[in-house]
Amino acid sequence: MDKGHLVGAGDRVKISIEDGVADVVMIRGEKMNALDQAMFDALIEAGEHLCQVPDLRAVVLSGEGKAFCAGLDMGRFQGMASAQGQSHELRLMPRVYGHANAPQHAVLVWRKIPVPVIAAVHGVALGGGFQLMLGADMRFVEVQTKLSIMEIKWGLVPDMGGVALMRRLMRSDQIRELTYSGRIFSGQEAHALGLATRLCDDPRSEALAMAHEIALRSPDAIRAAKRLYALADDGASEAELLLAESREQAALLGAPNQVESVRANLEKRKPVWCS
Repeated sequence: MDKGHLVGAGDRVKISIEDGVADVVMIRGEKMNALDQAMFDALIEAGEHLCQVPDLRAVVLSGEGKAFCAGLDMGRFQGMASAQGQSHELRLMPRVYGHANAPQHAVLVWRKIPVPVIAAVHGVALGGGFQLMLGADMRFVEVQTKLSIMEIKWGLVPDMGGVALMRRLMRSDQIRELTYSGRIFSGQEAHALGLATRLCDDPRSEALAMAHEIALRSPDAIRAAKRLYALADDGASEAELLLAESREQAALLGAPNQVESVRANLEKRKPVWCS
């Protein structure tokens, strides 16, 4: 894969790919990477593009400037106010991505990517920004980060996939307390609650380092592992998971990259993977 390959997603998201690691950065720093329609479109475009990159190994999602993402752009709140009087059906956004609407897919598309995705979170992750980080496999969070399920402040509920994703990470009573109160909490508390995978002084640097470490592992095994954990997250039964484990392992055993894993370990050298 080309080093430093740049992929445009409008003026909202920048992607560079080096050694199989995609560095995805929201570039609306002057607005704390707030979510307007252009940002939703760019996140979807970026995620869908990465699903098609053949030699992708890992992804890091971050925001430029002082914040990961401050949530919905204020202009969208003004648009909500203007919708007063419309029927519920007119207010519903179309399900154009399977069961999801566009804002939901901007979060869920990161789960669709077949390799690990790490969200590098700093500054603030509020409302929609909080939900966005939940779409990643892992969340590396700065201790001082301010997080909130802030929708209740605006008379709303989390509706970008947050309810579906939070239940996999936290107890129901903890989710309810944060949702009902809308209070701001720290990266430290996020870690204690199980929302933050790792506390970091420099989340993006540490996330990129982890992504490059993942890129050294067998790409076949990494993708198989993500498929298995996605099945578990989606509520597969024990019997289904046991069979899935066996099928994935059977496909890996003796395949070129598994053989290369063994040889590289025995010969104490860096592996050379097949595409």
